Amino acid sequence: MTAETSQTLDRGLRVLKLLADTDHGLTVTELSTRLGVNRTVVYRLLATLEQHALVRRDIGGRARVGLGVLRLGRQVHPLVREAALPALRSLAEDIGATAHLTLVDGTEALAVAVVEPTWTDYHVAYRAGFRHPLDRGAAGRAILAARRGESDGPGYALTHGELEAGASGAAAPLLGVLGIEGSVGVVMLTDSVPDRVGPRVVEAAKEVADALR
Repeated sequence: MTAETSQTLDRGLRVLKLLADTDHGLTVTELSTRLGVNRTVVYRLLATLEQHALVRRDIGGRARVGLGVLRLGRQVHPLVREAALPALRSLAEDIGATAHLTLVDGTEALAVAVVEPTWTDYHVAYRAGFRHPLDRGAAGRAILAARRGESDGPGYALTHGELEAGASGAAAPLLGVLGIEGSVGVVMLTDSVPDRVGPRVVEAAKEVADALR
C-alpha cells in the first residue's frame, strides 16, 4: 500500500476477488484468514458491500458475490467494444471481410463488436449480439484452444460452414488480458480462408489485447 491508495477499498476489492474465485462462498472466518485481518474488519467490509448488492450472505452465513456485480459487468462490453473498434476497422478493410470481437458469455460465444468492410461488393452480415456455442465457429474454437493452452499450432482457428452455409471463418484468441476471455476474427463468403488471413487476425488480436491492457 502507498500513501495514495485506500487500505479499506483494497480490502473490499480483495474480498470480491476471493468470492469470485469460489462457487460455494466463504465464511467470515475464512475471509479473515485469507485477508490476514480480524473478523470485525471482515464484518464491516461485508456489510458495506451488501449495501451496494455486491455481496450477499446465505442462511448459513456464507458470503457470495451479489447480483450488483452483474450491473457493473453490463458496462464492460461498451468499453471493450470502443477499445477494439480501431483494430477491427483496420482488419475489415485490409481483408475485405466482416471483422468481429467475440467474448465468452457463460457457455456461449457472444459477438460484442462487428465491423463490415466499406469497399466490397458483398460480405457476410454478422451482427453484434449474435451468440453461438463455443465449440462451433472459429471465434469459439480459438477461445477454447487458448483455454487449453494449445501453443504449438498456428495461433488461430479456421472453420468452414459451421455457423453459416458457405461462410468461412478465421479467429485468434485475446491473450494476456486479465479478466477477459475472447477472440478477434473475420467471416467471409469463401470455400477456404486465404493464407494471409490467419496471421492477420493474430496481429489484430494482439492490437486489441494491447488496447485493453
